[in-house]
Amino acid sequence: MSELIFTSTLNGILFGMLLFLMASGLTVIYSMLGVLNFAHAGFYMLGAFFGYQLSRWFGFWPALLIAPLAAGTLGAAVEHYGLRNVHRNGHAAELLFTFGLAYVIQETVQVIWGKAPVDYRVPELLDFPAFTVFSTNYPAYKVFMLAMALVIFAVLLLGIKRTRIGMIVQAALTHPQMVAHLGHNVGQIFMLVFGLGTALAAVAGVIAGPALVTQSDMAALLGPILFVVIVVGGLGSLPGALIASLLIGLLQTFAVAINTSLGSLFGSLDPAHAPSLLTDIWNVSIAQIAPVLPYLLLVLILIFRPMGLLGTRAT
Repeated sequence: MSELIFTSTLNGILFGMLLFLMASGLTVIYSMLGVLNFAHAGFYMLGAFFGYQLSRWFGFWPALLIAPLAAGTLGAAVEHYGLRNVHRNGHAAELLFTFGLAYVIQETVQVIWGKAPVDYRVPELLDFPAFTVFSTNYPAYKVFMLAMALVIFAVLLLGIKRTRIGMIVQAALTHPQMVAHLGHNVGQIFMLVFGLGTALAAVAGVIAGPALVTQSDMAALLGPILFVVIVVGGLGSLPGALIASLLIGLLQTFAVAINTSLGSLFGSLDPAHAPSLLTDIWNVSIAQIAPVLPYLLLVLILIFRPMGLLGTRAT
């Protein structure tokens, strides 16, 4: 039991921090620009494929630097030439624009790299067990992922809350005309923020690519859960996104590890009930419903606390 608790806790924290790496850019874009970017998971996927391709040419470490810069530049161009023109037509137009952009990214990735998973490997420098727990070796690369997520969280929080640039960006969101009168280029600020958010998604892709499977449907697999994270944490709240990521990571990891059903706890139902829908529900294990739990948490949050755990607004 102690091995299960320790291992599940560690895996849950790591999965939660990976979710935060992906959700942090989406949170930054929403908190600064008020744009709910449906294509965010697509930039995460682009980061993974850029990282894969660049690592083949130059190695993993140059790819970790170049791939986010490339994705961030692409994101800034999307804001400057596309999203900015759509913005004047309201939030519905923005949502449709980013929704269509997500499909464009996915189709482009399939055309270039195909639908099959690519051979994106952990760098040799981190390809060793960091420590051993209950006779299980824990990979050093996962420890590296955890450290990267913590550093990004600290840098983002300090940059937004404690620096002059962060205050200018926040002021540009609520009082753009006043910021413009003070001599700042508001359009350029928005473009840089959007580029920063997409670069953060690409960082997550470069790092997660070797640990997970890098394939053309990875954005569709993880995209919905990113929105669960930012809604549960509170729209626009970076600490809220961190708490929600850890909560969902631990919830899913423990659920997968517990292969228990009502039938195994309390015994089989009366034979008069079999076979029926009630017996099927009675025999469903917690591990089987693990993928549903984050969305169940989302429903409960929307019912009892619509602004999220640390959010200040419900919409």
